[in-house]
Amino acid sequence: VQLVESGGDLVQPGGSLRLSCAASGFTFSNYAMSWVRQRPGKGLEWVSTLDSGARITKYADSVKGRFTISRDNAKNTLYLQMSSLKPEDTAVYYCVKFPYPGVSGAYFEPRGQGTQVTVSS
Repeated sequence: VQLVESGGDLVQPGGSLRLSCAASGFTFSNYAMSWVRQRPGKGLEWVSTLDSGARITKYADSVKGRFTISRDNAKNTLYLQMSSLKPEDTAVYYCVKFPYPGVSGAYFEPRGQGTQVTVSS
C-alpha cells in the first residue's frame, strides 16, 4: 500500500484548497478511503470517509458543509475539496485506506506521509 498526499499550502482564512491522495499497491476501487488530520500538538482526528463506490460520505461536524470528499477510481486518486477555511483547520492531512468498501468505523492506518495545510493571514 502506498498513499501519497499533495496539495497542501498556506492559505488565508476563507480560502479554498484541494488535496489529492494518489494510491497504489492495492485495488483502489475496492476500498473506502478517509481523510484524517493532525493539528499542531494534537492527536489524529478523523475528517471524512467515502465508500468504495463514491456513493456514501461521512463528515466530522467541524468540517460538514465546508469540505467535500470525492474519488476518481479510474485514476486511483482521492480528493478533499476544502472551502471557507479557518485557522483551526491548520493541520497535516493524511489519507487512509479502509480494510473494506463501506464507511463504518474509523481507521488511521495505513496512511501516507501527509500534506501540510496552514490557514493564516
